[in-house]
Amino acid sequence: MKIDDLRLLLDDMSIEEKIMQLVQLPGAVYESGAAVTGLSDLSLFEKYKKLAGSLLGVRGADKVKAIQDEYMAAHPHHIPLLFMLDVIHGHDTVFPCPLGQGATFEPEVSRKGAAIQAKEAAADGIQVTFSPMVDLVRDARWGRVVESTGEDPYLNGEMASAMVKGYQGDSVSDKEHLASCVKHFAGYGASEAGRDYNSVELSEYTLRDKYLKGYKKAIEAGAKLVMSSFNTLNGIPSSGNKWLMRDVLRDEMGFEGVLISDWGAIGEMVPWGFAKDLKDAARLAIEAGVDIDMCTESYAANLKDLIESGDIDVKLLDEAVFRILNLKNELGLFEDPYHGASMERYEEIRLSKESREVARDAVRKSLVLLENRDDTLPIKEKKIALIGPYAAEKNLHSSWALSLDPEKTVTLMEAAGESDDVNLFIGMNQGISASANRDKVVRVAKGSTILDNDSTTVIGTYTNDNFDDENASLLCEAIEVSEWADTVVLCLGEGIGQSGESTSKTNITLPEIQMELFYEMRRRAKKLITLIFTGRPLDFEHIPELSDALLICWRPGTEGGHGIWDILTGRFSPSGKLPMSLPYTVGQAPVYYNAFATGRPKPTVGQSSFTTRYLDCPNEARYPFGYGLTYSKFEISKVELSGHAISKASGNTITASVTVTNTGVTAATQTVQLYLRDMVATRVRPVKELKGFKKIRLLPGESGTVSFEINEEMLEFWTLDNKFDSECGEFKVFIGFDSTTDNEAEFILDI
Repeated sequence: MKIDDLRLLLDDMSIEEKIMQLVQLPGAVYESGAAVTGLSDLSLFEKYKKLAGSLLGVRGADKVKAIQDEYMAAHPHHIPLLFMLDVIHGHDTVFPCPLGQGATFEPEVSRKGAAIQAKEAAADGIQVTFSPMVDLVRDARWGRVVESTGEDPYLNGEMASAMVKGYQGDSVSDKEHLASCVKHFAGYGASEAGRDYNSVELSEYTLRDKYLKGYKKAIEAGAKLVMSSFNTLNGIPSSGNKWLMRDVLRDEMGFEGVLISDWGAIGEMVPWGFAKDLKDAARLAIEAGVDIDMCTESYAANLKDLIESGDIDVKLLDEAVFRILNLKNELGLFEDPYHGASMERYEEIRLSKESREVARDAVRKSLVLLENRDDTLPIKEKKIALIGPYAAEKNLHSSWALSLDPEKTVTLMEAAGESDDVNLFIGMNQGISASANRDKVVRVAKGSTILDNDSTTVIGTYTNDNFDDENASLLCEAIEVSEWADTVVLCLGEGIGQSGESTSKTNITLPEIQMELFYEMRRRAKKLITLIFTGRPLDFEHIPELSDALLICWRPGTEGGHGIWDILTGRFSPSGKLPMSLPYTVGQAPVYYNAFATGRPKPTVGQSSFTTRYLDCPNEARYPFGYGLTYSKFEISKVELSGHAISKASGNTITASVTVTNTGVTAATQTVQLYLRDMVATRVRPVKELKGFKKIRLLPGESGTVSFEINEEMLEFWTLDNKFDSECGEFKVFIGFDSTTDNEAEFILDI
């Protein structure tokens, strides 16, 4: 439909039709059992159902077609309904959780994954996904870190941009793609005390210099929607923050798409104490530029009165409706209201062999090797025990994979059993021996439940008294299997519901029952390889120093078992890097690499009483941002610069180069990272800031050159003049394999 025709349609719509385009209802309107929190009166469903412009949480091509047909036939102008769903890291084919994708340091992994998710979801009737989440996160207590790609603005921006391009393709009208919604605008990852739905206090300097950059990259990639966040920002709920939404998002960032609230967020301005009632909340939200009210009555019940009383200008309504109509038009819904949804096509493409292989590759690249003493990995022994609650666990996705079938997930046990050289046995099998053509024997024992069954367990004690009957039996089996094995692969992790929305925690250790299992296995295992399945950074307690190898598996998704087995057996060398710093203890939260030095920095050598420090813990993270081992060894040369000055006037650039050499015996991929530091500025600057990364794959003994171009724009920050600009002076460039690198060179920026 042409833009002029859209405007004619808008002009011909009644006030009620217009208002209801701004209303989103939950799937319970059509599907019993779906969540309905946010609507105060269920009896209103039928009334709102007739004209509401979008629906949340319904999937299934035939179901969507039937709903769309019924809706459009009854609608006065036959305007199509929008169908939205949280397709966060997979629809049927589930990829590593976004935090795991951040660990790949490879935006193309996320682009490919998002494209597959879009293809499957679109065929299943979905037209809009609430992804990517671009919230910068520094606090592991916040459960929604699982949805983020980490603590760094540059990495977040690169990954978010790739996801948007994957979801949307060249055009959202393409039936294999979806409209992407960037969330949560803005600053949600800085929620106070890591508690969900909480307040956020950020100076404008920190907000702009760190938190807004990722959203901006996603918007520049063409995202069609943005979602307002639950939190207040400096005392103002985001859904009613006119400065944030109109001045920053629309005017400065140039966003012209649809702005949608999070679930119930407009109505929640009332309990915040920012709005008197839902009518007042509706006024504040429409004035701020929020186009769609997700699952409250704020707009549906109040906008007409507000317009008729003159409290809001009808132009605000028209501009919101037009943005929604334009989105539907861009999706091609006026020509094909189903957006290509087809049960036949869906069944044909879902969980395809090609999709699974892309997901498997993403898993391999997301795994982060933290420890590997005496080259324990890859596994060389013949008698291998897979022990732990995640050895055969199907729920390898996060709580934000809403539409998958867990039975389609490949477990680690299943992946091992598929290997041509493996004989697989479960539990206490007697008379075990390898077949003539299979020289490895793998035995599996669960060892413990994922979560503590005994509610009386006291955190910090590790005694067998904590075991209930179920876990006592599981432990006995695990002990027998571990004493038989040459190598124990211990598969531990959070439960699926321990990270995600509304899962803030003050204790970020593994469940007590799993720690009991860990210590029992350490006492018996000849070699102990520990795998951690998690959606957030954890306090590992004594696991790192007591494990011969330690591998972070995140929430790996559908192909988790295959991807992990590929790494354990040496088919691939791990290459993942930490997208968030891992703390020694929750007491360090928030901990992140790009902090300020402070006026009394802790000395690198020795101790000093009157410096910034903890008495009982190091300042730095246990494992820093950007850290991750491979199965080989790498050396890096000193940084070489093509020049030592950048001129603001000429716009010249400097090339920073290093030579990387594989000094080990295994072909492997290394991620080379570029960091910059502004040594003196009119605002205090971080000790390091990531500004680039590149991967290089080298054979044993092979060397290669990695180069980065440094330009003046990379030196900009939010200055005292309230703009992004660079300041003349001295800078340092660091190039290394993680954020602690001290491999540096110096240059200046002059006029």
